[in-house]
Amino acid sequence: MPPERKPRKDAARNREAVLAAADALFARGTSPEDVTMADIAAEAGVGKGTLFRAYGDRSGLLRALYEARLEPVTEAVESGPPPLGPDTPPRERVLALLDAVLCFKLDNRRLALALEGSGSGSPYRAEHYERWHGLLRAVLEQVPGLGDGEFTAHALLAATRADLVEHLAGQEDVPRERMRAQLADFAARVMGGAPGDS
Repeated sequence: MPPERKPRKDAARNREAVLAAADALFARGTSPEDVTMADIAAEAGVGKGTLFRAYGDRSGLLRALYEARLEPVTEAVESGPPPLGPDTPPRERVLALLDAVLCFKLDNRRLALALEGSGSGSPYRAEHYERWHGLLRAVLEQVPGLGDGEFTAHALLAATRADLVEHLAGQEDVPRERMRAQLADFAARVMGGAPGDS
C-alpha cells in the first residue's frame, strides 16, 4: 500500500490564504450575499478553479471557514475543563454550551448568516447543526426530570439562530451581555430552575 500523501506545502498555503481572505471579506462586507467566490479568489491571490477544487462550492467554503473558526470551541467541548467540557454537571453545561453558540454567532455574525442562508438544504440537516443538536440533546437527557431532550434541544438552539442573533444585535441593538443573560434565563426556565442551579 503506498504511503499516505501529505498535502503539498503550496496547497496548505493556499488553504490558509483562502480562509484568511474569506474571513476578511465577510468581516468587511455589509451583506454576506455580496461576497462571491471570485472575490475570495482575487483576495487570496488564487484562481477560482483552486477554490472550486478545494471546496466544491460557496457552501463548502463557508463550512470550512466556519469549522476553522469553531475549532477552539469544539476542542473545549470535547475535552476541555468545565463549564464546556464533559465533566460539567448537566444543567451548568447546557447553559455553557448555549452561551458558547451565542457568543460564537455574535463574534461571527456575517459568516453565520451566510452559512445558515447558503441554500444548501434544510439548516437542520447541516453538519454543524446536527452536531450541536446531538450534543445538547445528550446533555439535556442527563438533566433530572427533563426526559426526552430531542425537541428541547431544537427549541433552545432556535434562540441562537443567526438571523435572530443578527436581528437582536443589529436591528434592535440589544447589548451582548443582556442577550447572554436572557438566553441563560430562558434555558434555565426550560430546564426548571434558576440559571445558577446545577
